[in-house]
Amino acid sequence: MTLVDSRPGIAAAFRQLSALTGVAIDAELAVTRLGPPLEHEIAHWYPVDEVPAVVARYRALYPEHAVTPSPALPGAAAALAAVRASGGRVLVLTAKKTELADLHLRHLGLVADELRGLAWADGKAQALRETGAIAYVGDHIADMAAARSADVFAVGVTTGPCTADELVEAGADAVLTDLRGFPPLLAQILFGRRVSD
Repeated sequence: MTLVDSRPGIAAAFRQLSALTGVAIDAELAVTRLGPPLEHEIAHWYPVDEVPAVVARYRALYPEHAVTPSPALPGAAAALAAVRASGGRVLVLTAKKTELADLHLRHLGLVADELRGLAWADGKAQALRETGAIAYVGDHIADMAAARSADVFAVGVTTGPCTADELVEAGADAVLTDLRGFPPLLAQILFGRRVSD
């Protein structure tokens, strides 16, 4: 929900999963809770011992049902271009499985220099430290916590499940309504780094 509005596709995949398994899933409710690993959402609808098998089944349905309906969010392509224009590299971190996230990026023509899937909370913080990131943009309070833990500039966007107030409370240094505001903010972040060096 930072680069891609995956809600329509995820809802479609959940509806298909529901039809195939006979388990009622409120897909519209499920997509209001995006961010944490898939296992968290599946556990709302299936017994704990069935979660691993259902996760695998959902992921098998995902390429056919979830990729095409999911558009890029406003400013996504320009945000990636701004990073590259500044001499930076684009690292995409997601709780989604890497292969599935890659399908979204390829479908939308969004190119990452590095993509790490199945990353959540501390896993994102570790990746930020390992790659020497200077800023992280995310839509969830856990993203802001990861950025703070890694001591990088935390940029929240309200295109996901969290409000601006929630993102600020979680440690956001700046909050944007979408990525269209990111290129000028990146210029300010980089200027601030140069001044402090």
